[in-house]
Amino acid sequence: MTRTEEITAAANREHLPGDGHMWVMVLGDLVIFAGYFVIFAVHRAMNRDEFLQAQQHLAINIGVLDTVVLLSSSWFIARAVLATRAGRHQAAVRHLYAGGTLGVAFMAVKSYEWFVKINAGHTNSEMFFSFYYVITGVHLIHVLIGLIVLGVLVRELRTRRRSSLVESGAVYWHMVDLLWVVIFGLLYVMR
Repeated sequence: MTRTEEITAAANREHLPGDGHMWVMVLGDLVIFAGYFVIFAVHRAMNRDEFLQAQQHLAINIGVLDTVVLLSSSWFIARAVLATRAGRHQAAVRHLYAGGTLGVAFMAVKSYEWFVKINAGHTNSEMFFSFYYVITGVHLIHVLIGLIVLGVLVRELRTRRRSSLVESGAVYWHMVDLLWVVIFGLLYVMR
């Protein structure tokens, strides 16, 4: 192998996964969520006792369950990317279905949690819960978009089988999971 071929092979192995446009969108979303997080932190600092008291009504075990579910879904999506790169498209589809099923499970658990909180009288009339519903609601919309993306990836793997598209979808899904980890830390853990 010539030096040029070695450099080309190394560049192909070490490429940034997915499409550059997806990375721009992901970075944009991260900036928007960073704004939510900063505004939340400012209000939390100004109303520390109120936020701490309201935070006691969140069940950390449900937050942990949501976190485990989403991180597990990310594992399946990563496995789908690896299977796609290896040309094992049926395995990739199965991994995408597993990741998507866990995404739906996350939405079901979060919906249940919202139902319980609203029935207990914790509405957006309380500042903490106003932030809670907005931040987790915007995140849920991103999960729903992610599920649509996973559906597109399944279709892609059954037709054209472009690994770059699968990688781009995985980048989006991992961003959604990363955001949840930060949300979990801010809303459930940080006291």
